[in-house]
Amino acid sequence: MSGRLFTSPMFLGFDHLEQMLERAAKSTSDGYPPYNIEQLSSTALRITLAVAGFVMDDLQITQEDNQLVIRGRQADDSQGRIFLHRGIAARQFHKAFVLAEGIEIGGAWLDNGLLHIDLLRPEPEVRVKRIAISQGRRSPPPGSTVHHEVVPPVVKARRTPRPARDIDDE
Repeated sequence: MSGRLFTSPMFLGFDHLEQMLERAAKSTSDGYPPYNIEQLSSTALRITLAVAGFVMDDLQITQEDNQLVIRGRQADDSQGRIFLHRGIAARQFHKAFVLAEGIEIGGAWLDNGLLHIDLLRPEPEVRVKRIAISQGRRSPPPGSTVHHEVVPPVVKARRTPRPARDIDDE
């Protein structure tokens, strides 16, 4: 058996999805820093990382292709200090989240040791493509066969209740 997930011939063009899943599986499973992922609405998410001891200059957030990458690097300020116990180390981290197609970064802020990052997932447009069928074996020139139409989403109309009538009234 091959290591491929999408072995069915019905899955066309999903190679990039397989690569994203492999990348996510290879990413470090280090639990530092701890984080939450909240669903704020059907189109909004928030990632919150606990980054106590980090200041804004110690943190970097980038979007690299379809990955949200968060890096933290604290400067070592222990020079000239004598620790009897050191349980809080200047530690660096690298956290990467794989983003679905179309996800946008809404913003980020640092508040009381928590780094918040808002993600927005716009509602997808429903598109219907009509493909022209030509007669014979030869295919028409590229670009002349596809007509794009934007179809609005189907909205069910609410029924207005009618007043009850007596059958004898008719």
